Amino acid sequence: MNGEFEARHLIEALRSGVPSRKVGQYFSSARPEIMGEITGALEKVRESREPSGMVVTGKYGEGKTHLLHTVLDIAHENNMVVSFLSLSKETPLNKLHLAYPKLMAGTYLPGHPQPGLASVFENMTANSPVATEMQLFSAKHLQSDKLYFLLRAYLGTEDTDEKFMLLADLEGDFIANPPLKQIYKRIFSQKAAFSQSFSKTKHVGDYFAFMSHLFLQLGFGGWVLLFDETELIGRLGKRARLNAYANMALLLGLQKESLLEATFSLFALGASYGEDVIEGKHEYENLAASLLDQGDWESAEKTLGRILQAPQLLPLTKEEMTGVLDRIRELHGEAYGWNPPRDIASFLGGAESRGYLLRTRIRGAIEGLDQLYQYGKVGNIVVGDLGEVTYEEDVPSLDGLVDL
Repeated sequence: MNGEFEARHLIEALRSGVPSRKVGQYFSSARPEIMGEITGALEKVRESREPSGMVVTGKYGEGKTHLLHTVLDIAHENNMVVSFLSLSKETPLNKLHLAYPKLMAGTYLPGHPQPGLASVFENMTANSPVATEMQLFSAKHLQSDKLYFLLRAYLGTEDTDEKFMLLADLEGDFIANPPLKQIYKRIFSQKAAFSQSFSKTKHVGDYFAFMSHLFLQLGFGGWVLLFDETELIGRLGKRARLNAYANMALLLGLQKESLLEATFSLFALGASYGEDVIEGKHEYENLAASLLDQGDWESAEKTLGRILQAPQLLPLTKEEMTGVLDRIRELHGEAYGWNPPRDIASFLGGAESRGYLLRTRIRGAIEGLDQLYQYGKVGNIVVGDLGEVTYEEDVPSLDGLVDL
């Protein structure tokens, strides 16, 4: 019964077009070339402990999100922590302090089906080797030493409300400096003297570096960050887009000096982004005329080059599509207790008439199997056209204003 329930769950997920980790795991053998490249990159990150990353492109419905879920499963098999984030208006990549809490909420430890980091900190004691190392690291190697005082206060307090507040900060619900200083002084009877005042907009990179170091100290192989809907950068204003490219460079390991350790970031975005945004909105000219400092300017330029050179998810070959159809046939048979014909392609026309995108072909194949199961034959199946992705700005550009 469990196998039947699981098979029905997968079939319904595929029917609805909603990607999931289970679906990605089931179809992990599709696209062997790009999966081999990603697997090799993950292994290199684990061995070198250097930050790295990739950009992949694909048309809407061609399997980008399924690919990310497949990478999640592979990363866990390699004992790596995974964070998954779909970009949106609320989590734009030009403002990492808004993206960070969403990333933390979507962070999965190997062997843990539910996201979250609470167990990591709840099990940490003040005098443990991990706690000692993280206090030394946060005191000496970050731009601001705020995290040193915050972690020390978290480990030193026995007040439940304070612990909750400090843990929430580590997960991205940043608390102001004065309350932290008050808590620290109450616990240790001494002043928390910051080397420089902490700003979440300027120093959020410290949190990424802190987490990447922490995961290594906990014995994990590294940290994988998966970003979906990256093409939404194209809807931002000009200044915001350039800032997003600079932030991408940080996460891709393209900056000369990076505090990230053993971190691999994978960005999935629409196939037309290069033509419609980088060329259509003259990003190189915008960059040349921008007021970005030299470091961010060079980082943004590297990101543009990486996007233009990114591999694209091409339509599956006939052999690959046959393999996908065969797995769907097995799933459908297990889900509904019947034996679909092995030569399913002859009944479904190889799913060629179900549209050219992977998502529409899969939906067409499942609908065909439904009809074959219920009526013994397959009728005409029509799949409507998918809407085109647009890169119009969501709001009027505010490039002339200073970011707060």
